[in-house]
Formats: sequence, structure tokens, C-alpha cells
Amino acid sequence: MSDQYRLEATVYGRVQGVSFRYYTQQEARRLGLTGWVANHPDGTVRLIAEGPRPDLEKLLTFLHHGPPAALVRQVESTWQPAGGEWRTFGVNYLGN
Repeated sequence: MSDQYRLEATVYGRVQGVSFRYYTQQEARRLGLTGWVANHPDGTVRLIAEGPRPDLEKLLTFLHHGPPAALVRQVESTWQPAGGEWRTFGVNYLGN
């Protein structure tokens, strides 16, 4: 899995209640990535995605804009080696 990476990102702005998770899931699946996306109680959206770096960079570009109703103010991201923990990309419900 040496060509596989992990992108961890937190998205700030008007990103909850605008189908951000749904569109992120669709984009990640279209790119063949694995991982999850979730709303956090502080109003951010957090995600972990794994796959080839070029595809993760495409997802990161999407995160800076989001779906039409979103207003993204900031995206914080970090890169790590992939852990291979997921088989698909889904929405994670954290009890918020």
C-alpha cells in the first residue's frame, strides 16, 4: 500500500444542513476512495479518506467548495500513510 495515502480534513463554514456529507460521500466513491465523513458537534465536517494521492487531492479540491448550498470558509488537512481500515466510503454518525 505504499502508493496509498490517508487524508484527514476538517471543513469549517456553513457545512452542516447543506448535504455536505452526502455530496462528499458521492465524490469519494466516484474517485474510488475509502473512509468516512461526519458532522461534528462544533459545526464542522470531518473526514478521513484513503487512496491514491492524486484522487485524494481531487477530493480535497472538492472540499474547498462543497455542494452548492455550502459556504466553506476553511479546510485544514493532514497527510499520512494509509492504514487500510475501510472497504468503502460512508457517512459516520457521531451522535451529534
